[in-house]
Amino acid sequence: MNKLFADLLIKSGGTGGPRIRQSKRGIETKSSQELVKMRQASRIVATVLKEIMALVEPGQTTADLDAHAEQRIRAMGAVPSFKGYHGFPASICASINNEVVHGIPSRKRVIRDGDLLKVDTGACFEGFHGDSCVTVAVGATSDAAQRLSRVAQEALMQGLAQVRAGNTLLDIAGAVQDHVESHGYAVVEDYTGHGIGRNLHEEPSVFNYRTNQLPNVRLRPGMTLAVEPILNAGGRACRTLRDGWTVVTEDDSLSAQWEHTVVVTRDGCDILTDRL
Repeated sequence: MNKLFADLLIKSGGTGGPRIRQSKRGIETKSSQELVKMRQASRIVATVLKEIMALVEPGQTTADLDAHAEQRIRAMGAVPSFKGYHGFPASICASINNEVVHGIPSRKRVIRDGDLLKVDTGACFEGFHGDSCVTVAVGATSDAAQRLSRVAQEALMQGLAQVRAGNTLLDIAGAVQDHVESHGYAVVEDYTGHGIGRNLHEEPSVFNYRTNQLPNVRLRPGMTLAVEPILNAGGRACRTLRDGWTVVTEDDSLSAQWEHTVVVTRDGCDILTDRL
């Protein structure tokens, strides 16, 4: 069986990459008071990512971006969701080019002209989390890299268009998969989206491709989800580096990811991490 997100929630360590503990609360819907806190956490995440997108330039290090994110998250009254999470050492994941997810920021990792940079971060405000990821084309990025990022962002929005009460996870997955594959790219199957709330990762797994290996949950108003398509320009296969966190494409092809935290409503969804 593939390293699906449901499997990755079990324990930390091992060659399969970072793993996290699954919530025992099951699939939750959030109250209006809980959503107030999630909205604020998500607003903080959106603000930080918008700032990072504006300030990224060649010559910076991924540690520079991490320091900015942590300082801003704390200044806005939240704490970084990622830092210390099962040992992760930073407030953002910074993954460049063939790095798929969970890149560790470093003062040695210099951002270069033409890089395709994924920045993923989360914030916890009064016990509730927000989570989002953007892909940034740094400087004179190739047309191929920009196209990959654009299709990944479009796939996210295609998936979100299916998020409404009464629809299912397979409606989201099918919309994402069809858009990705129609452009000749591969959906990464090893990692999926997830529920979010009191815990950074909760049930259900929000998959990006059609499968019968995970429960096809019917959506209800008040469910909060992190939807996050991950695309590879080449094959879908990935591997984890010796640091135990950074995941790269097996064939060294480019990868792109976009993510939003949303709340399900009766006739659609509200994007909590909207950067507008």
